[in-house]
Amino acid sequence: MTVKPDRMSAMRDIIEQVKTELPIYESETFACGPEGQCIGCPKKLLEMVDSELSYWESAMDRGITPQFDEIRRFGKMCTSVRRGLIRNNVPLLKPNPVGKR
Repeated sequence: MTVKPDRMSAMRDIIEQVKTELPIYESETFACGPEGQCIGCPKKLLEMVDSELSYWESAMDRGITPQFDEIRRFGKMCTSVRRGLIRNNVPLLKPNPVGKR
């Protein structure tokens, strides 16, 4: 029987996965699409993920443990942002979906 990770480890795993899969810090993803053809602004979506990511990294460094619903909400938000990026033809760093191994 495998042991499930604690909440801190689970959130750290999600954060690492998001950093390796989503182009959060790539300069070309922070430019608006041609002629307003975007379906949901990729720039704003990535900024939202970046702010949540920074918050949780800082909170966990201070010893704040995320609750289960916060972990679920963060993972769901990242999955939705990933879908939005795909819809806008923004290249991902890694093709695996967030939350899937």
